[in-house]
Amino acid sequence: MTKIIYGLFFSVFFVTPLWAYIDPGTGSMLFSFLTGIAVTVFFFVKNVILKMKSGSLFATKHRGKTVVPQGQSLVIYSEGKQYWNVFKPVLEELAKRGILCMYYTSGEDDPGLAFTAPESLIQKSFIGKGNVAYRALNFLEADICLMTTPGLDVFQLKRSPGVKHYAHILHTVTDATTYRLFGLDYYDSVLLTGEYQKQDIRKLEEKRGTKKKALFVVGCTYLDVIAEKKQRLPPSAIQSSAKTVLVAPSWGENGILKRYGMRLLEPLARSSFHVILRPHPQSMLGERDTVEKLQKTLGAYPNVEWNFDAENLAALARADVLISDFSGVIFDYAFLFNRPVLYPRFEFDLRPYDAADIETEAWVFRAIREIGIPIDETRFADIAAVLDRAISGAIKNDTISKLKAEAYMYAGEAGKRVVDVLGELRYLSAYRGLSTDIR
Repeated sequence: MTKIIYGLFFSVFFVTPLWAYIDPGTGSMLFSFLTGIAVTVFFFVKNVILKMKSGSLFATKHRGKTVVPQGQSLVIYSEGKQYWNVFKPVLEELAKRGILCMYYTSGEDDPGLAFTAPESLIQKSFIGKGNVAYRALNFLEADICLMTTPGLDVFQLKRSPGVKHYAHILHTVTDATTYRLFGLDYYDSVLLTGEYQKQDIRKLEEKRGTKKKALFVVGCTYLDVIAEKKQRLPPSAIQSSAKTVLVAPSWGENGILKRYGMRLLEPLARSSFHVILRPHPQSMLGERDTVEKLQKTLGAYPNVEWNFDAENLAALARADVLISDFSGVIFDYAFLFNRPVLYPRFEFDLRPYDAADIETEAWVFRAIREIGIPIDETRFADIAAVLDRAISGAIKNDTISKLKAEAYMYAGEAGKRVVDVLGELRYLSAYRGLSTDIR
């Protein structure tokens, strides 16, 4: 019966070709509109058929209580291999406890597809990319769906009526408000890396009048994985024989690649440093032209290396010093390697981010000032000397330890704590009025 309904609505809404050009903005709105109609009709028809078959079309209460289906399904969705370290400890703990889970991914090369568990406890499936994946997720049916993807119910990724509870897990130790606008507004719960992240989420809920979310501090699965892998690195992988600087920015107009480009990178390329350039994964989607132009321009410099590995550990280990902006990689580097960080000093444009609606300064900017070394654009021409001084200078170990305690709680325990939370939500999700005072 379900397959028939799927076939009917997918053939009506998603197969018929449209022979016209639609710009990306209009296309996004049109996709959201048509998907919303299709999902609404799909679940309405399905519920009517189920109630007719069970004889409960008009009987929604029993002994004064609303009857709610008691599903037990857990779905995890990953955007691709770059998020495998976020979910690996979770899947390992689920398998250890004998808990069934479906792992969906938009990466055909996601290592999660090769993850093995006894008795097929963890089912895996590649569900396509972009709108193809969103279409599948918009028709999802599950008790709980766990994701790192922000923007639920904002653009193409809609809340499915078939999902009782949406949980978001942070994949970095920085502020939860550094997502693009409304990034977490429509999630039911958020799994945090540090206690400090709660305050700004509550401020946004109050300011926007959105539903109060359940907030859980579980630690950082991603950092747990790379911290463990760091312990197994051979001595030859820790730093390089040549002086090495890693440039690992965030993406968008505030990122180093967009804001400075060759004004920063050319002096680095002309220096005696080996330069590793590691763009943010989103750069290859949102600013590919910028990256490709820089690759072409810097192609003549043999000391410049581009790194697009899914995992950043190898690049971090080889670097004597890091240059970044507001990216979470700063804290990966400082917390795990205790090495110097440089950041260009500029006025950050908060308008595209949730942090714009918070009066207090975001933790990430204060933290970067405390552990990093600022450099003005006027000093770019002399950047090699600045890097040399940073490498030979004193490391702010006490400051790094303090910030690590704030942002990276329960080190090594995140996988277990996430599954503990999922177990609690699994029970509560049978009741659509999920309590928001859990934590």
